Amino acid sequence: MTTAALEPRAGRRCHNGLNTLHSVHYFAPELGRELGALGITDPRAVNFAVRAAALGPVGAGTVAATFYNYKYDLVARHVPAVWETAGCADVLAARVRAVDAALRRLLGDEAVACDAMAEAAGLALRAAEACTRGARPLYAAHADLPVPEQPHLAYWHAATLLREHRGDGHVAVLMSAGLDGLEAMVTHTATGRGMAPKWVLTTRGWTRDDWDAAVERLRSRGLLDGAGELTVRGAALREEIEAETDRLDRAPYEHLGADGVARLTELASGFAQAAVAAGAFPQDLLGRG
Repeated sequence: MTTAALEPRAGRRCHNGLNTLHSVHYFAPELGRELGALGITDPRAVNFAVRAAALGPVGAGTVAATFYNYKYDLVARHVPAVWETAGCADVLAARVRAVDAALRRLLGDEAVACDAMAEAAGLALRAAEACTRGARPLYAAHADLPVPEQPHLAYWHAATLLREHRGDGHVAVLMSAGLDGLEAMVTHTATGRGMAPKWVLTTRGWTRDDWDAAVERLRSRGLLDGAGELTVRGAALREEIEAETDRLDRAPYEHLGADGVARLTELASGFAQAAVAAGAFPQDLLGRG
């Protein structure tokens, strides 16, 4: 009996669905309420706290390094001060409660308890068995957390592991390509798939002058044209970055196998589409506007 070969972009397609469901809690009102109850009320402090809490009470340098595309000045405004307001264990527990409530709201109680959710959790956890900790700090920190018992939370946890595993590798590829955090955001936005500039400026701490300076640096390298669009060279670089990220992130999906990846992609896409249709994200989050 032969086993189907894994297509080169199969892991990327699967990740897209997994990452979408992972990311809904960043925009969920439930997260603000849970962290607000702990005394963390600034939306940017909430974001830093919930994603960095797995690392422990780290300083601004660690958060800026691992998150990569946030301006250090913004990070330092909230970290490490946020840990004086709430401990990491309390933040992590609040995050899980928020995810639970958000997924129930977006998908419905029946969906979070259905057989398909349990199947997706099992497949995603199996894929995560092949993730590696070396040089992947955000993945490694989350891999030390316990797996929740409820299927939808176990699925979200596994999606988080796979997302941070790919993300850590992606940062390494961006550095190798010579793109700093903001340049990475600018070029991704120029593909038409990245976060809209106004969201970058609002959430990442960069100013319009910072953005314009990054655009000029990229133009000088021949990666953007005069209209801010990717040149042929720029588009090729973005594709090389994604292809190398695929290569570094291949192990989990090879471990799961082509059939398992296809099934997980189907399930992940369905859950993600349902969440998006239920209004999980701002309508103007993506694009060039």
